[in-house]
Amino acid sequence: ATSQAMIVADMPFMSYQGTVGEALKNAGLLMKKGGAESVKIEGGVEVAEITYRMQRIGIPVMGHIGLQPQSLHKYGGYKIRGRTAEEEKTLLEDSRALEQAGCWGIVLEGIPREVAARITHRLQIPTVGIGSGPDCDGQILVLYDLLGMNPDFQPRFLKRYAELFKVVPEALRRYRQEIQEGIFPGEEHS
Repeated sequence: ATSQAMIVADMPFMSYQGTVGEALKNAGLLMKKGGAESVKIEGGVEVAEITYRMQRIGIPVMGHIGLQPQSLHKYGGYKIRGRTAEEEKTLLEDSRALEQAGCWGIVLEGIPREVAARITHRLQIPTVGIGSGPDCDGQILVLYDLLGMNPDFQPRFLKRYAELFKVVPEALRRYRQEIQEGIFPGEEHS
C-alpha cells in the first residue's frame, strides 16, 4: 500500500502535549524510525503552535478536531461535537487555527454533517471525515471496523463490509486443532 498511499501516523497520547521540544523529537522519531510521511495531532487552537513549529522544520502535520479519542475524558466520552452553536464556533476557530499553522489537512470526527460541510467549505485544505457525513473531501473507515472484527462496536457511522468476528475464531480453532493433531505444518509447509 505504501507505493501509492501516504503514511500518516497518529502522535500517541502525551507525545506532543508536553514541551514543544518533546513534540518535535517524537514527531521526528515517527518519521525517521516509524516510516511515517506525516503525523496527525488531535486538538485545535491549543496545538496550533506545535503544528506551526513542526511544519516549519519539515514535518507535515494533519490536524484532528471534533471527537478526539485521546481526549475522551475531557469531553465526557464518545460524544458528537458541534451540536451547539458554541461548539460549532469552537470547531470553526480550531479548523482555521490549524490551517493557518500549516496543517495540510484536517480529520473531522464525530461532527454533524452540516457543521462538517461548513468547515470543509471554509477551508483551503482538505478535510477527511469519520462519522461526519459525505461533504468532507475524503473519508476514513478504520480497517478493524470495516472488516467487522468487533461485534459490540456499532456506532451509527460504521458500515461493515465483512463480519470477520464470525470467521476468525473458527479459523483459529482449526489452526490450533491441526497443530495438536500434527497436521500443520505438513511436508509442503516445511
